Amino acid sequence: MPGLREAVARKCEQLDIPLMGVAPVERWDEEPFRPWVPPEFRPRNIYPEAASVVVIGLPVDLPVLETTPSIFYHELYQTVNRLLDEHAYRIATLLNDKGYPSVFVPRDGYGNLEVLKERPLAFFSHRHAAYLAGLGTFGVNNMLLTSRYGPRVRFTSILTSAELPADPVMSEDLCTRCMRCARSCPVQALDEKSYPEGLTRKDRCTEHNLGLARRYVQPCGICIKVCPVGEDRKLFGRTAARIYEDRERYPELHRAWEHVRSYGGKD
Repeated sequence: MPGLREAVARKCEQLDIPLMGVAPVERWDEEPFRPWVPPEFRPRNIYPEAASVVVIGLPVDLPVLETTPSIFYHELYQTVNRLLDEHAYRIATLLNDKGYPSVFVPRDGYGNLEVLKERPLAFFSHRHAAYLAGLGTFGVNNMLLTSRYGPRVRFTSILTSAELPADPVMSEDLCTRCMRCARSCPVQALDEKSYPEGLTRKDRCTEHNLGLARRYVQPCGICIKVCPVGEDRKLFGRTAARIYEDRERYPELHRAWEHVRSYGGKD
């Protein structure tokens, strides 16, 4: 159905969605590494009619992320989440209108951080879907790295009965193993091992974000801020490795970040 895929791509262009990929549901059964997505978390267990998964991604702007933890990044995160749900709903509606039953999966599959702390799983993984749709590869930080934005992307998915032309899974490993993410984590939630051996200590990460939520400045985002992967670092002039530690060389940036962090949230 190349014509249908082109219609979805045009819709993404109209909605200013820069990243889109497609994976057939059979890819979830291939287990490219272990541990892998358990059967009950795969597309056809959620929507039995599914034949393809359309994954879309929106960037998290690096200059805003650099202020984390802040109300600035908090509001950007909420905006991106809202747009993802709205855009995915519209793409699913487009496919439904063309006669192919489809549903969108919300970008988060849990009620709040308290729920996630007690049961640290969502019913579907957009990161694994994005990997299978050829949008990136996993990094040490347990996030999906993309060529354009590194890990500074939020994803959501549309499960559709349409058999759409698929994208190839990315063969290049984008992670540089620089370990900046592991060493910068404020709660040491990351192990310096390749994914999936170095899986995040989700309990530490969630507990830290709960503390930030009480101050209205969640999420943390430091592991994706410091990642050197992504063309966005060149776009915003952020290629220097020590930009976040060297205040003497980058005083204006550090003053700006500290100013933003000082307002809008609780101490």
